Order: sequence, then C-alpha cells, then structure tokens
Amino acid sequence: MTNRQLREQEVQIARYQVLSREVTDPLAACLLRVIVEELEADLRRDRDVISTVPASF
Repeated sequence: MTNRQLREQEVQIARYQVLSREVTDPLAACLLRVIVEELEADLRRDRDVISTVPASF
C-alpha cells in the first residue's frame, strides 16, 4: 500500500466522520460510527504492515 492509498483511506474516514455527525437518524449515526471504527482499524493494520516491510521492497 502506498502513502497515497493511506491518505485516501484517511480522507474516506474523515468523510464518514462528518457524515455521522450530520445525520439525524440515530441508527444511521450508529452504523456510520461502526464503519468509521472498522476503517480506522484497517488503516492502523495497513500502517503496521508498511512499517514492518523492509525498505528494500
């Protein structure tokens, strides 16, 4: 995964965070928060993978 892809993931997370604050339906807000949590976990995992890959690759 490239730095650009990581940045795109961050932007996607930010969009969902904004949407979860703007939505008025409590169920939708809850589901969006779950989506954000999962996306953040994926981003952390991807960053961890990148940090463990040797620089020669």
